[in-house]
Amino acid sequence: MNDPNPFFERFSISLPVSPLTLLAAIVLLTGINMCFYTIPAESEGIVLRFGEYIDKVPSGLHAKLPFGIDDVIEVPTQRQQKLEFGFATPGFSNPDQVGSDPELEKSMVTGDLNSALVEWIVQYRITDPEKYLFDVRDPGQTLRDMSEAVMREVVGDRTVDEIITIGRQEIEETVLSRTRELAQHYNLGVSINQVQLKNVNPPIPVQSSFNEVNRAQQDRENAINIANGEYNKAVPRARGEADQTIRAAEGYRFKRINEAEGDAAAFNQVLEQYLKAPEVTRARIYLETLGDVLPQARQQIIVDDTVQQILPMLPFPSKMLEQAP
Repeated sequence: MNDPNPFFERFSISLPVSPLTLLAAIVLLTGINMCFYTIPAESEGIVLRFGEYIDKVPSGLHAKLPFGIDDVIEVPTQRQQKLEFGFATPGFSNPDQVGSDPELEKSMVTGDLNSALVEWIVQYRITDPEKYLFDVRDPGQTLRDMSEAVMREVVGDRTVDEIITIGRQEIEETVLSRTRELAQHYNLGVSINQVQLKNVNPPIPVQSSFNEVNRAQQDRENAINIANGEYNKAVPRARGEADQTIRAAEGYRFKRINEAEGDAAAFNQVLEQYLKAPEVTRARIYLETLGDVLPQARQQIIVDDTVQQILPMLPFPSKMLEQAP
């Protein structure tokens, strides 16, 4: 019987595949796959060869030696990271973001021996990944311990009223400055960007009493502000009235002085004329006085012992008084 496929049988080749050849091929493909890696856009790669640092590579596609000869650690140098103290935000990706016991972290003693619950955030960015990985053991936890120690020191130097009300900004600035100094001193390789106080409250058993004290202080401040407003309205008004009265008195004083000086000058002029001609001056004064007085009188009666009858005295015409010597 003839073979139905003589063509394929003629050209068929027998290729025996041994297990060692198959294993070598698998190892070769695996090694090729392990030679390439990608660093994300917001990170840098630290290349280790047998555990020793040899290079730092930027984001993108790179090659390395396979089978554990080279190892690459991704460090998010361009990402803004944060540490939360006293609370925990769900869904965090940074393993160092939340502490092991938030309730213990936020419980602090103030400078006036009161208790306070302080929650805050530290925002930072890794600027030197080599220092961050190799100069300090467990840098994330070290940064947490450092930030907590600085916050407890600053809170312990202030009263509970300062922490809860007026001293928040000063505390943030002080903690930020001291944390930066310690991070630089320990060569953490991080840049501390911001320290932000979140919630600062007294302990829960005394919160209601503390709130009442705060309300009383606010009422006191409000009353002081109202009193200051009334003071600012009343005092300037009183000062203005006093200045006005003083100016009126000064004006009246100058007026009386000027009038007195004018009267004295007129009297001296009359006296000078009187000394020159006493009789004429006396008659002139007499007639001028009558000219000023008699026009204002309605009816005059002159009684004299030598006169047997009462004669009415009519008003002198003004022309006659003007023609008098």
